[in-house]
Amino acid sequence: MTNYSDNYFTNPDGLKQYYRDYNHVGDDAPVVLCMPGLTRNSRDYEGIADHMAKTCRVISVEQRGRGNSDWDPDPTRYRPDVYVSDMMALLTHLGVKEIIAFGTSLGGLMTIMMAAMHPGTVKGAIINDIGPEIDPAGITRIKSYVGKGTPPKDWAQAIGAVKFANARVYPKFTDDEWEWFTRKLYDEIDGKLQAQYDPAISQNFENNEDQSAPDLWPVFDMMKSVPTVVLRGELSDILSADTLNKMAERHPDLVPVTTADKGHVPLMTEPECIAAIDHLITKCS
Repeated sequence: MTNYSDNYFTNPDGLKQYYRDYNHVGDDAPVVLCMPGLTRNSRDYEGIADHMAKTCRVISVEQRGRGNSDWDPDPTRYRPDVYVSDMMALLTHLGVKEIIAFGTSLGGLMTIMMAAMHPGTVKGAIINDIGPEIDPAGITRIKSYVGKGTPPKDWAQAIGAVKFANARVYPKFTDDEWEWFTRKLYDEIDGKLQAQYDPAISQNFENNEDQSAPDLWPVFDMMKSVPTVVLRGELSDILSADTLNKMAERHPDLVPVTTADKGHVPLMTEPECIAAIDHLITKCS
């Protein structure tokens, strides 16, 4: 049995978006909004969502063009400011005014933007392996596979492709872990494997060297009053150690957490990550 209910809301452009609602706590409990990365979906948060759901209401959303959400017929709308507007529509749908925002990669950029654009909405932030400066090496790596290639013919081929693309991200993964990880990224539909995102999301990504803004530091500085945890994989090619240190220097209430033997991104269930997340939730409750 699942520990969540399957739900949908309608975004400002009339598209249906999917979210998982882990709602087993009282109305006074904090609400954690989980926002996955560029090509990812709600499955990314399964482990940490089950943990947080013991004390929080957890909403794990899938952006337009991902997972069970509608694909956008206008790919130019696949961009962070539109996604933030979608999230505000979701909060209105839920009747929720304050959240702890938990964003991975693209979702982390959305977290920073939400805190700046909608003061008072984000009362706590967990940012998974991204910051106001993005390492160009990581952008190059992601561009090399997003929206490219042909669908794998079977699960063995899919696992091999995912392992090839992510070997440096998770160098200590076992064969079982690679299979577990791959099954978060694909669904089998009518006997064929399909990646859980619209390949058209790569269009804006290809045409924009900086997926955040010309300079996100001023936007990041606007969230100095928001208690924040930033998770980083020590092998990350997206969030450098220097950028994380700079974030901690500029933000008076930021806890940096670096996870060994992981690149972009940490799985969020590492013990040091769970400890920091629990501390932030307690602080914001």
